[in-house]
Amino acid sequence: MKINADRRLFWFLKDNTTLDLSEQSELDMYVQQVVTHGRRADIRTLFKNIGYAGFKAAFVRLKHFVPFEVRKFWEDFIGDN
Repeated sequence: MKINADRRLFWFLKDNTTLDLSEQSELDMYVQQVVTHGRRADIRTLFKNIGYAGFKAAFVRLKHFVPFEVRKFWEDFIGDN
């Protein structure tokens, strides 16, 4: 699945960049940016795009790269302590 990178979340990418969520590295970057900098609507879109299982798999891979408070919140949410 390809999505357009939201400029607010992906300020470091060129304008009109698309993310291919079938690529693990791009999926992980997407999840990391949304859980770290996203708003409620961004979180809803994330789950709509990749589902709970996709989110959980990506989060487990990248959880050490997000701030402690963010990691703790999402670990509590998915029950991964």
